[in-house]
Amino acid sequence: MSIPFTKTHLEQLSGFIDLCKNDPKILLHPDLAFFKNYIESLGGKIPASAASESDSPKHESKKETPPQPEPEPEPEPEIESEESDIELDNTGVIEPDSGEPQAMGDSDKEVTEEDMEKSDNKKREAIEAFNEGEFQKAADIYTGAILLNPGSALLYAKRGQCFLKLNKPNACIRDCSRALQINPDNAAAYKFRGRAHRLLGNWEDAAQDLRNACKIDFDEQADEWLREVTPNARKLEEHRRKYERKRAEKEIKEKLERARKAREEHAKAAKNQAESDTPSGGPGMGDFYQFLNDPEIMQAFQDPEVAAAFQDISTNPANIIKYQSNPKISAIITKLATKFGGGMPGGMPGGFGPGMGGGFPGGFPPTGGTGGAPAAGGDDVGLD
Repeated sequence: MSIPFTKTHLEQLSGFIDLCKNDPKILLHPDLAFFKNYIESLGGKIPASAASESDSPKHESKKETPPQPEPEPEPEPEIESEESDIELDNTGVIEPDSGEPQAMGDSDKEVTEEDMEKSDNKKREAIEAFNEGEFQKAADIYTGAILLNPGSALLYAKRGQCFLKLNKPNACIRDCSRALQINPDNAAAYKFRGRAHRLLGNWEDAAQDLRNACKIDFDEQADEWLREVTPNARKLEEHRRKYERKRAEKEIKEKLERARKAREEHAKAAKNQAESDTPSGGPGMGDFYQFLNDPEIMQAFQDPEVAAAFQDISTNPANIIKYQSNPKISAIITKLATKFGGGMPGGMPGGFGPGMGGGFPGGFPPTGGTGGAPAAGGDDVGLD
């Protein structure tokens, strides 16, 4: 029985069937609806993976799954406040004084010899008043001496001692701090300021000042005051070290958690990018639909030499360089480049022939006759 087809027609049909085997989605092309209906009328079935895309013959990017909400981390237990759960002995602590700040004198004053002499006289008067228990009178006289000689650390420290006796710890602290600005090694200023901190319940500050006083110039009274504040100061110091250690551990944990999330986000972004770069149905497979509209290209791929060359290139895109000097292969690639608007679909490296911006889709199916040798010439063709 004869058939109304030429050998060329049969070769084209054979090539078309090979394409359908490699990419069943071709049967979903609107122009091939008659052939799809014919297959189904014979009891054939279109693969489910292809049928699921019947409404979209062109390849589409994979739908991104909506991001799952991050599980909320369990709330971290709050770090204890610096002085929570500490039993302190606050015996002897008094209310802070809140009177007007005492006169501090002009630190830029140029002191004359006459000023120095008058200041020394007032200092002797203040010492006499202090020894008689008249602490406020002594403080007032020291103020006059300070105004005459504001550069004397001793005068500030001695007036601070008067304020200490008057239960004015804040005034004492101001005077002793000024004395230490003038002379950082003034043991008396450290001693009286340490005692003032003790009256206010500033145990750590009191211990620090009294330690400095004993270090500079050991004094039995300063040592006694130091032993008095040491128990509370040690409790606070130990608690502070524990608090700072927990805070440091928390910061390290948070830093590691941020680094972990950053790595996850980076990996997720890389994965999404890779998925978005890969069209649905495999790299470049959707581009085969465009071949069906050009009989010249379909016919060209029936040539065993052409089929073998493009099979070689799809296996290893670097092999394209072997065919640069082959007019037949070069002409087909130029035709493909023109069809795809100056750029080839993903897979083949650029730089082959005019208009080659992208590449040929990987895994082109063999068509036409079986076998077929590559284009004539050795591996070094086109390398000179």
